[in-house]
Amino acid sequence: MPFQNLTRLILAVCLLSLTAANLAASTPAEKPNRVHPMIKLQTNFGPITLELDAKAAPVTVANFEQYVRDGFYNGTIFHRVIDGFMIQGGGFTTEMEQKTTREVIRNEADNGLKNAAYSVAMARTPNPDSASSQFFINLADNDFLNFREASAQGYGYCVFGRVVEGKENVDRIRKVRTGMRAGHQDVPVENVVIESAEIVED
Repeated sequence: MPFQNLTRLILAVCLLSLTAANLAASTPAEKPNRVHPMIKLQTNFGPITLELDAKAAPVTVANFEQYVRDGFYNGTIFHRVIDGFMIQGGGFTTEMEQKTTREVIRNEADNGLKNAAYSVAMARTPNPDSASSQFFINLADNDFLNFREASAQGYGYCVFGRVVEGKENVDRIRKVRTGMRAGHQDVPVENVVIESAEIVED
């Protein structure tokens, strides 16, 4: 091959490589949204999609996502339903047996998010830092659950996301008939089952 032709070929290959590199830089591969991950709860009352806020509640979102990845919520129920207040789930089987959880997490209720209607928050005991797997969906603007001060009485309940699809299914659940079961009040007479929970990838 003549020297001039070889030189042209090398230049062409170099230009092609640079063009490909520039294209790759300008069109990065799509990645799942880690700031606002989406979780789909498939229930026997229809799907409910949650948008989480990892910026405001990083510890809580990471904890919730891990339970989802582990399949922990599959087959659990919304075991506490109070119309006008909230629906709570993520801890009991259909037989009202409480599941074993991982360690409790730090309460991030001071993150500025409010317990507004259709927001999602962590359930806990009177100890502020006692949340594990159970969560609830607010059915009203429950301002009295918000962070007020760093004390046992004022710490509030950590909001870490909101319902973005399936609000009509939340509203169907809120209207179910409830009663006493296994020592617990406000338990739906007909099981409200989380059949599956999965992270929605982009």
